[in-house]
Amino acid sequence: MSTESSIELSAVLGRLADILQTRLPANGGDPATSYAAKLFAKGPDSFLKKIGEEATELVMASKDGQNDHIIAETADLWFHCLVALTYYGLRPEDVLAELARREGLSGLVEKANRPQS
Repeated sequence: MSTESSIELSAVLGRLADILQTRLPANGGDPATSYAAKLFAKGPDSFLKKIGEEATELVMASKDGQNDHIIAETADLWFHCLVALTYYGLRPEDVLAELARREGLSGLVEKANRPQS
């Protein structure tokens, strides 16, 4: 992926996060007119359940090998993950920074270096 594509991807995620921020109840988000505002108003269980559902749908689409379905389900999963990030006061840039930190690091080494919980 080119640097321009990376910047655009980050910009798209940032714009979505900005929109989601406006959907928070504290910022006037109206559950009657906004799906995201409805999720925020219902609390974490609503969007955490959707994350699980979308992850399962992505797994099923991947097993079927349907590329268009894989893309659509990944978009749904990412969206609901962005809802969770917004709810907890986080941004997609925080996740991108963590991925950048891990870049070039063996997944086995990275996992071994995680604090035990």
